[in-house]
Amino acid sequence: MSKHARAGSRATRPTRRTRAGGTRRADRTDGASRRPRGSRPLAFAAALGLLGFGAAWVYLAHDPPANAAAPAADARPPAEQRAARAAERDPFQGLPEVSERTRAKIPADARQLILVTGKAKDSSESTAALYSRPAAGADWLKSQTWPARNGAKGWSTERTYGDLTSPEGVFALTDAGGLLAKPPGTKFPYDQDGGFVASGLGVNGESLRGSFDYVVAIDFNRKPGVSPLDPTKPEGEEKGGNIWLHVDHDGPSQGCVGIPKAAMQRVLETLDPAAKPVIVMGPKGF
Repeated sequence: MSKHARAGSRATRPTRRTRAGGTRRADRTDGASRRPRGSRPLAFAAALGLLGFGAAWVYLAHDPPANAAAPAADARPPAEQRAARAAERDPFQGLPEVSERTRAKIPADARQLILVTGKAKDSSESTAALYSRPAAGADWLKSQTWPARNGAKGWSTERTYGDLTSPEGVFALTDAGGLLAKPPGTKFPYDQDGGFVASGLGVNGESLRGSFDYVVAIDFNRKPGVSPLDPTKPEGEEKGGNIWLHVDHDGPSQGCVGIPKAAMQRVLETLDPAAKPVIVMGPKGF
């Protein structure tokens, strides 16, 4: 083989490389129809930006900024509970034996009450019950009930001295006393005095012994803030006075209200001047 032939044979090799190189260049040219090489960083940055925006949106949706205004909370009970409570309200405020007119006379700030309900207008037989309520305007709740006696001739709204009736109405309870020492826990001002001894006999001839062992003065025609023994009658002697809640002597009274001795002890242990206690007394429905 000649030198030229060998040279020629060498010359053909670049041609193959050229084709190969041409092929490579053609490949790159075909790739230009998809996206220039310089656009790839921009696309990557845009994708990162979209991801960051999405993450911020999720954060705001689930965890609002600390300075964002919180929605106002409804502190009221659920509507169902409010409706149930309204349905439970007693139209008589827990005192069905008492008329609306008399209930209106009960002081709004009173939270303790003794209700004395007479069997009839002219009867000396009655029932006494102890009530309380947690706040002004709430219904009264009964805790205890006892048999009781009142004036021998029943009840009167215009009582006069010696008519043997008990005064009908709503009266404050402010002072206590008795022949015996006050029961433990008594909060009322208490006057222990030897003057708390009943003389004579009861209306039916029964003994009055022990009737005044414990006494709570009923503020009917009396001066509050003094011993139940104080004789002052601000509205005059003709109305009578010294009307007390005291120990029952197994018979009708001249105007007082008598309950069992244990009941009197319970009353003195329970009543609290801070609760503004009252006594509501009269025939049923008054």
